[in-house]
Amino acid sequence: MTLASRLLRTRWFVRAPIVLFRSGLGFLAGGRLLLLGHRGRSTGEARYVVLEVTDRPAPGSWVVVAGLGPRSQWYRNVVADPRVLVWVGRRRHVRSTARTLPPDDGARLLDEYASRYARGWAVLEPVLREWAEPLAAERGEADWRRVVPVVELTALGP
Repeated sequence: MTLASRLLRTRWFVRAPIVLFRSGLGFLAGGRLLLLGHRGRSTGEARYVVLEVTDRPAPGSWVVVAGLGPRSQWYRNVVADPRVLVWVGRRRHVRSTARTLPPDDGARLLDEYASRYARGWAVLEPVLREWAEPLAAERGEADWRRVVPVVELTALGP
């Protein structure tokens, strides 16, 4: 298990940036990180996670990756209820919808991310491969990138 993978599984580490966003300082992360607010599948309670923005296909649209796979709680929650809130840059409480991209689009997006952000990809790729290669083999999928959940968040209104 890589150091990045261990850190991403450490609760205090991944939850720390939430305080930054909730206190109105999310703009310090530029546009590279966002806070995603979603509802718990069983409790219906508000949940929050900070994610890296891997692409911005249009104004009011952000693409994020479930770096720990389809069993990530936030991913399972937005599949169950795609109504979400987004905090990014100076924008707060942006009502949005989440949709999982098709496998081909997700794989293409990961390739584009790798070419744009070589240093970020050097950290992200081993984390993704760790769980995605075995899952791809189990599903009979030749390209492990096709099993990585990639989600587009689209703002509702301006």
